[in-house]
Amino acid sequence: MTTTPTRHSGHRLAAGVLTGILALYITLVALGNITDFDTNQQFVRHVLAMDTTFKDDDLMWRAVTSTALQDTAYVLIIAWETAAALVLIAGTWLWAARKDADLARRVSTYGLLMLLLLFGAGFIGVGGEWFSMWQSKNWNGLDAATRIFLLAGVALVVNQLPGGGRREAS
Repeated sequence: MTTTPTRHSGHRLAAGVLTGILALYITLVALGNITDFDTNQQFVRHVLAMDTTFKDDDLMWRAVTSTALQDTAYVLIIAWETAAALVLIAGTWLWAARKDADLARRVSTYGLLMLLLLFGAGFIGVGGEWFSMWQSKNWNGLDAATRIFLLAGVALVVNQLPGGGRREAS
């Protein structure tokens, strides 16, 4: 059986670059939220309080008006962003090191899944639907969340393509 270690170097490069782009993005997001805590704190507070939605009585029971709970949610979001950034940085480094592509794929997959959970389940699902963020003209982050969700999804698909790390018979 003959192996071709360079056969999928383009795949490794693509997976590494996509992982790196998302690592850079979520690192900057986390850093921004840590160093400029108040800006997105207001965003989270308004979304959870549902104070800029249509105020439908059938939905307003979902509102979280406690600032302590709102701020706890925000700190948990920042912690998740920071953890995802660290995992994606590690995945990017592993792709760049070109040593163990299976490990690079696995670590990158974890980080990308963390982004999909945050932006898909967290912002699109919970924020967008449960807290009716889509109704707000001023505090609606669905477009941004959807962009990152889709980019992370594309990166995950590229990371999962066959080859790129597993040596295949030719």
